[in-house]
Amino acid sequence: HECGLALIRLLKPLDFYKKKYGSSTYGLNKLYLMLEKQHNRGQDGAGFASVKLDVSPGNRFMHRERSASQNPIQEIFNNSNNRITDEKEKNPNWTIDSLRKNTAHVSELFLGHVRYGTFGQNSVEAVHPFLRQNNWMHRNLIVAGNFNMTNNKELFNDLVMLGQHPKEMSDTVTVMERIGHFLDDAVAKIYRKVKKEGVSKIEASSIIGEKLDLIKILKKASKDWDGGYVIGGLVGHGDAFVIRDPAGIRPAYYYKDDEVLVVASERPVIKTVFNTPEDSIKVLGPGNGLVIKKSGELIIENIIKPVEKKSCSFERIYFSRGSDIKIYNERKKLGRLVFPQILNAVNNDLKNTVFSYIPNTAEVSFFGLVHEAQDYMNEIAEKKIIEEGKNISREKLKKFLSYRPRIEKVAIKDAKLRTFITDDSSRDELVKHVYDVTYGSIKKSDNLVIIDDSIVRGTTL
Repeated sequence: HECGLALIRLLKPLDFYKKKYGSSTYGLNKLYLMLEKQHNRGQDGAGFASVKLDVSPGNRFMHRERSASQNPIQEIFNNSNNRITDEKEKNPNWTIDSLRKNTAHVSELFLGHVRYGTFGQNSVEAVHPFLRQNNWMHRNLIVAGNFNMTNNKELFNDLVMLGQHPKEMSDTVTVMERIGHFLDDAVAKIYRKVKKEGVSKIEASSIIGEKLDLIKILKKASKDWDGGYVIGGLVGHGDAFVIRDPAGIRPAYYYKDDEVLVVASERPVIKTVFNTPEDSIKVLGPGNGLVIKKSGELIIENIIKPVEKKSCSFERIYFSRGSDIKIYNERKKLGRLVFPQILNAVNNDLKNTVFSYIPNTAEVSFFGLVHEAQDYMNEIAEKKIIEEGKNISREKLKKFLSYRPRIEKVAIKDAKLRTFITDDSSRDELVKHVYDVTYGSIKKSDNLVIIDDSIVRGTTL
């Protein structure tokens, strides 16, 4: 629920990235940055999985890392990087091919996730991605998402009616098993068809991968889904997908060039990590499915008919990064829009009013508020100067031009503690340690105006 998703498909051979960027773990490094840039979306856990393409039988082609520790992102990537470092030390003559064969996550396809838990336990078992494993490569499924299904009980019962025995009632397992059911069905149908045509069992494997229609599978699987969701998945042979709910409740963005195809929950993550122009990052439309075939082909089709757009306000206000230019401009405008009410509240006495903000995410709205206050004071100064006419004295001109809002850093957050999710008895005590006040920055006779965008419990306020 309001988690962060990151999917990366490298479109060139791994040697290409080694030669161009000097990195044997280009995809892994980019995934780390994408998850760190979305850390605001998930401090309860982090995980990622990778799939290697065209792996010989007897070798693992899927790997996963998960953690629900205090620093989950660092832990999962440390684990992976340590194994790669150990392999390089053990084999000084290593190559990309030897690394790829002998270590996890030297791969072409990645799915990462940061978890913001609002339901269930904060244990590693609740951390995405989830795996559905099988000896048939095409029936292996990895799923992670930012979603909340409102009809999970009905979906669970549907699986039971299909003859399945889901291991738990979480919506992640339910969604994964539902996709898995139709994935199994599609693989079996293709296999029966090519077998009739005289194709051998070994040859059938690559044909199944080519013919597998994930758009069709997702249409069947998502038919009765009700909720807000962006769900990503990897299939064992190398296909990948992302599907977005028809009301656009949860956000999803994608980018493609000659080297990579990536999907993320936030636009600035892609822009920053891949240094790409803003207008090259596209929005995955409501109800649309994005499929990346093993060949690298990108397919985007409507899966569920879009309905009235219902973007989640919690997503947009609380979780969106202020470095997204649209979010940035919205937040500035919010600050401007509250100024008339503030002016009324302080009885137009801006001379004895100090403006500030808390926490740091409120800074952009604070800019908008102060700009509006400055525009208002400029208008007053302009009127007074015009009234005085050309005989205005230097002292008065200087006084009028000095009209500006009073700004102080009244409160400072000096520790990153998530006080709003601790137990009630501890919260007040924690807040005392999270914020420092700059004593002496205001007088007792001043009005204090603080813009605060902490919307969860109002603890900050």
